Amino acid sequence: MTYAPVRLHGVLGRSLVSGLLVGVGFAAFVDEAVFHQLLHWHHFYDRSTTDVGLVSDGFFHAGSWLATVAGLFLYADLRRRNGVRRSAWWSGVCLGIGGFQLYDGTIQHKVLRLHQIRYDVDPAPYDWTWNIVAVLFLAAGSVLWWRARRVRAKAYGLPRTRS
Repeated sequence: MTYAPVRLHGVLGRSLVSGLLVGVGFAAFVDEAVFHQLLHWHHFYDRSTTDVGLVSDGFFHAGSWLATVAGLFLYADLRRRNGVRRSAWWSGVCLGIGGFQLYDGTIQHKVLRLHQIRYDVDPAPYDWTWNIVAVLFLAAGSVLWWRARRVRAKAYGLPRTRS
């Protein structure tokens, strides 16, 4: 049995969206800081000069912070209104991290070929690891979202529907 859909404009949905933004921003920040800056494995855009790659990293970094700040402002507003639903927020964080990683590992790495995780080695183990970690985060986020919806439905006596 599943429960009736939860509207995304409610506190559960706003908690999810806040977590999604923070998750995407966090995953992008870790990618930028670890793989671009510390390990020097790649830049956001590697199909040009190093200077262009560094500029693309700057825009990528700014975008990750924009998502993080937006998510934290939404979280602060929810806290002010006493409306944070922690399991929905953590669900969003996990879904944001996993969604970012899966998008990065499939679309940016393989379809658009903006960059690879690492060069001058066989990329397959890196690609598999990157995408498996993404799927694990997506699975964890989905379980947390299911639990958040279930708890809300039981608390408010919402109707259950069959899937």
